[in-house]
Amino acid sequence: MNGIPLPGEFGERARAILSGDILPVPARDAATVVLLRDGGEPGGPDGDGRAGLEVYLLRRKASMDFAAGAYVFPGGSVDPRDADQAVAWAGPAPEEWGRVFGAAPDTARGLVCAAVRETFEESGVLLAGPSPDTVVADTTGDDWEADREALIARSLSLAEFLNKRGLVLRADLLRPWAHWITPVVEHKRFDTRFFVAAMPPGQRTRDVGGEADAVAWLRPAGALRRAQEGEIFLMPPTVRTLTEMSEYDDVEAVLACEREVVTFQPRIAEVEGEMWIVLPGEDYRMP
Repeated sequence: MNGIPLPGEFGERARAILSGDILPVPARDAATVVLLRDGGEPGGPDGDGRAGLEVYLLRRKASMDFAAGAYVFPGGSVDPRDADQAVAWAGPAPEEWGRVFGAAPDTARGLVCAAVRETFEESGVLLAGPSPDTVVADTTGDDWEADREALIARSLSLAEFLNKRGLVLRADLLRPWAHWITPVVEHKRFDTRFFVAAMPPGQRTRDVGGEADAVAWLRPAGALRRAQEGEIFLMPPTVRTLTEMSEYDDVEAVLACEREVVTFQPRIAEVEGEMWIVLPGEDYRMP
């Protein structure tokens, strides 16, 4: 069985949920973006003798109450204002994203906007430009940093941020990838749509702090190896995504693939008197 044991309080909580004694916490809509670039040095610590595809990962602070210490992709919960119709938009319409992700158009609009907003908040990378076919080249100035912090503080909405700068959200720079729902046993739960996007030309990621205390560009296979050796901690959705990414040679191949979005939700089960989270599929394994 591909799963994770649930000892102690989590095991008792799982039993209570299975028996109907307590109800699971509702899952909040969220978006995650796998930032990609072509790079890496041949023979480097995360390579296999070739330069190739790299992904951007952040390590969540040990003090966080969800996924503490885990290396994750940029992302977070949808802000109700993310669905604001005032956001200037280029690319596939919310209705099209909704069909891909099995969501209502307003929900899909919020997910795409959350993907762009959270990526900027957590990495300094902005998938927007002055026109529908351009992208911002640099987001490293003090004025950009002030806006980023205002977005985090929720004193500025994404629509307000883009409109005051005359920017268009580039939904066409995103591609759908997967859909994960947090197991019912967790105290915090998310209904998360995964996107992929290439690093925009001229921009660079930054270690901007906040919920993370470290960042890294890693080859997918290298990140999985590090997890297997106990150097880093990865959650199941990250493991599966990195496993899938390791099959591609470069960013172009990832963005060009025909992707059917599948929903994954690890389930809880009792196996020989012990409670487990059972992971979906047998084609990958947790490190």
